Amino acid sequence: MQVMHILKSKSDDSVTTISPEARLDEAAKILSERGIGTVIVSSDGTSAEGILSERDIVRVLGKSGAGSMGGKVADFMTTNLVTCTRADSARDVLGRMTAGHFRHMPVVEEGKLVGVITLGDTVKALLSEVEMEKDALEGMIMGY
Repeated sequence: MQVMHILKSKSDDSVTTISPEARLDEAAKILSERGIGTVIVSSDGTSAEGILSERDIVRVLGKSGAGSMGGKVADFMTTNLVTCTRADSARDVLGRMTAGHFRHMPVVEEGKLVGVITLGDTVKALLSEVEMEKDALEGMIMGY
């Protein structure tokens, strides 16, 4: 299964972005209001300059306290992005997420942000694929 299939299966394929100049408390509010775990940091809304997760915010709070929430997103975002393309396999993406200990991966093609997939999206897609393979094998064994 490829990333493009995962993106097509998502009920909401929109990507939430935030400016690197926005404050950390604004990012936290967006995450809370939308019930999501990460925002892509982008100056223009189409390129991925960084990523900020709820875990990043918790780390900042734990280290520097609530006063840090007025700081710029750019000061706390992850800039060493691991991305994928729509043509990448779900198995490869799952391996990279697992190895990197992160749960969200921007999908980027030709420098443009085309989506975001989560660890949960990827696992769900792979489980579905395994179930279809199981059904096909059972059908072959049973002579269907």
